[in-house]
Amino acid sequence: MAMTLENTMVETKPAVPARRSGRWMRPALGLLLPLFIAVVWELAVRLGFSNGRLVPPPSMIYQTLVELTVSGELARHVGITLWRVGVGFGLGVLFGTLFGAICGYWPLSRRLLDPTVQALRAIPSIAWVPIFILWLGIFETSKVALIAVGVFFPIYLGVMGAIQSVDRKIVEVGRAFRLSGPAMIRRILLPAVLPAYVVSLRSGLGLGWVFVVAAEFMGASQGLGYLLTDGQQLGKPAQILAAIIVFALLGKITDWLIQVAFAPLLRWEDSFSAHANGA
Repeated sequence: MAMTLENTMVETKPAVPARRSGRWMRPALGLLLPLFIAVVWELAVRLGFSNGRLVPPPSMIYQTLVELTVSGELARHVGITLWRVGVGFGLGVLFGTLFGAICGYWPLSRRLLDPTVQALRAIPSIAWVPIFILWLGIFETSKVALIAVGVFFPIYLGVMGAIQSVDRKIVEVGRAFRLSGPAMIRRILLPAVLPAYVVSLRSGLGLGWVFVVAAEFMGASQGLGYLLTDGQQLGKPAQILAAIIVFALLGKITDWLIQVAFAPLLRWEDSFSAHANGA
């Protein structure tokens, strides 16, 4: 019996380092495809299969990023873009959560407000640009407002849909325990809607990065969107692709930050992905 326990302990000890190494391997696997594309892209240009002038190789894009970093331009453009996305995202989340909760919790409010919100959601993002410039001017206010509009709709839909899909039996249990309205929201509704809310936050943030490009096309003299237009006007494809890559990196990092921030609040969730990640 002692030998059996000893053998079991010896066999199970390596499981902890293996699990820790797996946590590092999963992000590393996500880098394989971009690295493979970069290598193939570089080889295609160097071997003459592609025009390096119109389709600059990754080495030239990297050189452009280094030059922008050394000159301080990249930090300045990234900083103003992050500020615009941050403020617009905050406003969109605030109003999207508020209106989504109101329409999801009270049927009368949903019947009054939701048709108008759905009609506004169908308007293309570029259609808001001239009216925002006319109303708010061409400076920061109109840009932040456009980003906030883009973030608002997925947050609103996510919150309203999550509240409507809460299991009626759970709500009845809360009523059986005579929970007040605020207690019902805090103990029943919030835990039930939190997973869907996190998804809507990530969707809203993604649209925030999409809308900031349209916002920075509105006569901006700073920001990553300005780098795109400047590269297009001056014929600098390496600068355009460098700005696109920075957009992709910032979008991925901010999305990851949302996941990390809400991970402790979702540990109770008994989902397939939780078991798969823990395996």
